[in-house]
Amino acid sequence: MTPIPTSIPMQDDDAIRFSDIGARLRAHRLGKGLTPEALAEKLGISRAALYRAEKGEIRKIEMLTSIAAELGVSLPSLLGVGVEYVSTSIGFFERMRQLEDECQQIIGLFSPMSYLLTSDDYDAILREVLLESIPDGTDPDGEAADAVERLLEILRARKEAFRLRRPLIVSLISSADLERFLLHGLIGRHDLPPQTVDRRRLMARREAEYLLSMLRDQPIGIQIGIVRGPVPATSFQIFRQTSRSVLAISPFRLGEQPNVRLGVAMITSAAEAMTLHETIAERLWGDALKGAEAIAHLDATIDKYAIAAPPTTDG
Repeated sequence: MTPIPTSIPMQDDDAIRFSDIGARLRAHRLGKGLTPEALAEKLGISRAALYRAEKGEIRKIEMLTSIAAELGVSLPSLLGVGVEYVSTSIGFFERMRQLEDECQQIIGLFSPMSYLLTSDDYDAILREVLLESIPDGTDPDGEAADAVERLLEILRARKEAFRLRRPLIVSLISSADLERFLLHGLIGRHDLPPQTVDRRRLMARREAEYLLSMLRDQPIGIQIGIVRGPVPATSFQIFRQTSRSVLAISPFRLGEQPNVRLGVAMITSAAEAMTLHETIAERLWGDALKGAEAIAHLDATIDKYAIAAPPTTDG
């Protein structure tokens, strides 16, 4: 079995990091849709005091307890003891941004592909999809639509930071997920006009072709494997940092029929969880198609399942 390429040491570090506590605090605040001013007012503290707390400058456990209660999160979760639970997609993807900002390697199973490896055109379509996935009549105050805009800001910040820092990434992609993506396109619901569906399927084709170009060009630090067999139902990511590894398991989806409204994600550095998911990642990577085999498979998948590309005209 081909091992996942890595030069990053994996060590368990159970020490509580105050900077991590501040990062979690910020993520949960964003997930609740609270501005720093609003949360500071609820807590009866100054904006400056909250800013220091979000930087990890926390001097009293009483303040942390008050913050946890106001944000509706347990104190152990805010401290990062055991498993950290995140109940909003905004909070979860903000935590992903924070973890990616410190990691040297990302290993992940994504559906239909890693957002970090999508084109810039994907973002505009993703906004349409997330907005149309809000059921009619369920967002009279526009809160869900506002949450979509905040989420997209975080996602774009993730992609920009990834392109600047260029951490190593091992992206595991399910062939079955790619097939569905090409058949249906990126859609938020199934009652869309045929013209919209065709446009989304064309976008899916272009994203698959963008992925194909990366397989052919082999950019430094990007490893892509296409898995033809069964994959876990939930996505997961392993963040390898200098002194530790962190695991994130997520029910939130940005692909076909996205889910950014309901679920509980889990983040942990627990040794058992890390070992089990490292083993799954190694097994999937070992069985995945890579290099020339992946190129041939993806090329054939596009030909079989994608909408026909529009004819080109010579000017």
